[in-house]
Amino acid sequence: QVQLVESGGGFVQAGGSLRLSCAASGSGFSINAMGWYRQAHGKQRELVAIIRSGDSTYYADSVKGRFTISRENAKNTVYLQMNSLKPEDTAVYYCNAEVSILTFKYDYWGQGTQVTVSS
Repeated sequence: QVQLVESGGGFVQAGGSLRLSCAASGSGFSINAMGWYRQAHGKQRELVAIIRSGDSTYYADSVKGRFTISRENAKNTVYLQMNSLKPEDTAVYYCNAEVSILTFKYDYWGQGTQVTVSS
């Protein structure tokens, strides 16, 4: 079993910055990829950014140039640095990890952290 614990959400004015963290804990697993998704009220969950085991990254067009995803392998932790925040970035942000346990792959989700950007 793998647990993901997120932190770093909050309230910020437009143009401000926040940094989200997500730490994976458990045993017997290896991380293939970690990413951040978000779900605004009344909308579907969408991918924000992902970082794979080779450190390749992907960003949604809406956050390119403003958000940066990074990871600290020794701590099984992924970060999302969010700069130049806009009101449309307001959402619950979820951490996701794709892990391998023996020969199987699993997806795990964090509990979500609220990000609110005021205009």
